[in-house]
Amino acid sequence: MRAFHRTHPEVDLDVVMLFDIETAVAAVRSGTIDASFRAVAAPGRPLPEDIESVRVLDEPLQLLTGPAHALAGARSVTMARLTGHRIWMPGIVPGTEWAAYYDDLVAEFGLTIEATGPNFGSDALLDTVADTPALATFMGGHTRLVWPAGHGLRRIPVTDPTPVYPHSLLWHRDNPHPALGTLRAHLAAAAAGHDAAGTWRPGWVLQH
Repeated sequence: MRAFHRTHPEVDLDVVMLFDIETAVAAVRSGTIDASFRAVAAPGRPLPEDIESVRVLDEPLQLLTGPAHALAGARSVTMARLTGHRIWMPGIVPGTEWAAYYDDLVAEFGLTIEATGPNFGSDALLDTVADTPALATFMGGHTRLVWPAGHGLRRIPVTDPTPVYPHSLLWHRDNPHPALGTLRAHLAAAAAGHDAAGTWRPGWVLQH
């Protein structure tokens, strides 16, 4: 979206990420927002007929560790090598599509993902991971975060396969906003394709 706003500064368009897909669908149906980025469709939750969607980005996950973590020196890490390591992701809420994504990731690769503990935001998460050698977390490869240099955090690509989080754009079929077409064209031009060789995503993710 930053790239879209840089190239189309004149466009007034509300595109947001909301807590869960039900909230997002309700917001685009009511006109509260114009569109939302989600992973669709969560298992057993087909989209309403008046909601359109298009898959726009497969975002690779990276492993984030502190400097004393056992994998901190790795240039990349395979999924198999993550087995037995504690991956801490506080705030995962059961019933959301992102909870379904990580449930499937755990089931497929035998990972240990811990969602316990309060979620005090990204700063607190980074502080804890930096100071706790036994903990790591997953982070989207396109997520931009700035942390103190003293944290010594490492962002490590995950391979064989690379898990990708599938972002789709949702909008109401009857939304007349003229910029929606412009946004979809921009995202289509920027997309690198989906389901690339060597990547993984849950089987319930919509193909288009």
